[in-house]
Amino acid sequence: MTPALELRSLCKSFGKSFGKPAVDGLDLTVQPGEVYALLGPNGAGKTTTLRMIAGLLPADAGEIRVFGVDARRHPVEAKRLVAWLPDEPQLYDKLDPLEYLEFVAGLWSVAPALARARADELLESLGLSEQRRQRCEGFSKGMRQKVALAGALIHEPCLLMLDEPLTGLDAGSARQVKDILAARVQAGAAIVLTTHILEVAERIATRIGILSRGRLAAEGTFAALRGERAGATLEDVFLDLTRAA
Repeated sequence: MTPALELRSLCKSFGKSFGKPAVDGLDLTVQPGEVYALLGPNGAGKTTTLRMIAGLLPADAGEIRVFGVDARRHPVEAKRLVAWLPDEPQLYDKLDPLEYLEFVAGLWSVAPALARARADELLESLGLSEQRRQRCEGFSKGMRQKVALAGALIHEPCLLMLDEPLTGLDAGSARQVKDILAARVQAGAAIVLTTHILEVAERIATRIGILSRGRLAAEGTFAALRGERAGATLEDVFLDLTRAA
């Protein structure tokens, strides 16, 4: 099976004045149908890594492959397979959700009829049908987050990269988002997400990678990371590993 994502010796620095590299020789593999939680303290390199995969930030060295496509040599082809949702999504405030989704779908060359059908389905699944014709400028942070997620999914990407996807969502909205993501994974997509809510990673991640100072300090299922420490939480494991790295 071709991996959904392969990183080999990936490096990124932001100049000598910033000290050590933000990402330092990172090796990482994610398989189709997997939810991979990329965790780490602030400054560990999580968002920098996702931005390089998305093609928003050039890597200094290393390889990025998305379903076998070399993203550094063939960036456009790789981007067609990827969705990127930052922790502070930007919407066009004067558009309503349906207009926004149809606009984003057009950027991906999705046929108008198909775009409308997908938009209707996504808005229904995310509980936004009643707000479909309201301008986004009046939306709460949680509602904006859901509209942005729908925009990320409108072209049905194979690899989803989500930076703090549940931030600002109430319990009901978080469940809607998790249900949509679970359906995408069941269909064969892969998800790489970052979160500071460790209980979320513990519950929904297939595997967990813990970054520290731009390197992978540990990786595996929660059970494997916990090892023989019965009763240990992911928070316990996380703090032990990041202190030791």
